[in-house]
Amino acid sequence: MKISRRTFVRSAASAGALAAMPGILRAKQDATHSTALIGSGWWGTNILREAIASGRCRPVALCDVDESQIASCKSALGGMLPDSIKVYTDYRELIDAERPDVAIVATPDHWHPLITIACCDAGAHVYVEKPIGHTVMEGRAMVEAARRNDRVVQVGTHRRVSPHNLAGMEMLRDGTVGEVGMVRAFVHYGGGPEEPIPNAEPPEGLDWDLWCGPAPLRDYNPMLHPKGFRQFLDYANGTLGDWGIHWMDQIMWWTDELAPKTVFSTGGRPIAGPAINDGTRQTSDAPDHQIAALQFDDFSVSWEHRRFAGNTAEKTHPGQAVGCYFYGTEGTLHIGWLDGTTFYPRDAKRAPTNVPAQLHDPDQQNIRELFADFLDAIASGRRPVSDIEIGHRSSNMSLLGMLSYKLGRSISWDHEAHEIPGDPEANALLRREYRSPWTYPA
Repeated sequence: MKISRRTFVRSAASAGALAAMPGILRAKQDATHSTALIGSGWWGTNILREAIASGRCRPVALCDVDESQIASCKSALGGMLPDSIKVYTDYRELIDAERPDVAIVATPDHWHPLITIACCDAGAHVYVEKPIGHTVMEGRAMVEAARRNDRVVQVGTHRRVSPHNLAGMEMLRDGTVGEVGMVRAFVHYGGGPEEPIPNAEPPEGLDWDLWCGPAPLRDYNPMLHPKGFRQFLDYANGTLGDWGIHWMDQIMWWTDELAPKTVFSTGGRPIAGPAINDGTRQTSDAPDHQIAALQFDDFSVSWEHRRFAGNTAEKTHPGQAVGCYFYGTEGTLHIGWLDGTTFYPRDAKRAPTNVPAQLHDPDQQNIRELFADFLDAIASGRRPVSDIEIGHRSSNMSLLGMLSYKLGRSISWDHEAHEIPGDPEANALLRREYRSPWTYPA
């Protein structure tokens, strides 16, 4: 029987993800990897906790430009960290001094590319948080760094190993949902108007210049650090860049198409209000709502997010209104988060089927399984289930949406050439100038 490329890709993806599940790991259990955490905030601390709990990682160093983040990490992990653990402010000094086997990169988005590439060039395998970078061509450079150094680079799109997400992919693959012609991805949370916050001096122990790094040097503002940076377009790409990659990744996991052919996005800040950065005070500047349409050869994708008008009508779970709806000829599949995966058959006489979520505290995610897959990939020499090239393609979905939003018009995309054909203005936004002395990765 002939197996289509789509069937092969999906089957391979699921098989790889299953390798991360308990009981079927192939990794050598007696090997421990010297491990460094770069970016020691709440999320990075959670990743390091799972790394240590695996019994296969030996923490040797923590790195952060903010001493308070280091202190919080140490407090949260307590006796899991050795007294001998080294502390660094600059990741370059850490790499030179420690030469870790494994690096966890959990910094703000704009730092992911340079740090990941430097770690690969120094011989480390890397677990890097999503999205992999701030612009499209950074991602391409990260893929090339992983390949030329033969390093395993896992992207933190942990839904690739969540049991209910795996179940949803199986329903899409085995014909339960039928032929899918459209996917709707969405994230809706409440919010309201923004009041500008006065700028301030950086807190003691924070190297603000190094925090900004290759991105523009803004005045320090409490809105920006440690949590608000995702809504500032100098350092991240708003909700589409943050939340969006998780759901765009579900779509890219399902399809064998490598990229959309055309992208259009619009949105704005009618509720949050105009972006302010007047030298004395700031607001965020990312859109408070956004709509995107991405056209593939065989299906269409719509994206929408909103940071206002929170309500219960759209929630699929009391704590969330997020996920993907796959619309097929046999029914509709919702792949969510806290509510798991639910299939609604076309036949109204058949009851919906729900596969509950199986998540871990304190983050209600599946970092444990994804990190296990990362270590197994290192041991076995295979590509991980969220390999950097996969993460690059999924990140591109969000980044191209943001690029269209910034241009105010639609764009075409040639994935093989990594360019927007015949559009110099749009191609210029596939990268950006780095602040001196940092150099954009080639």
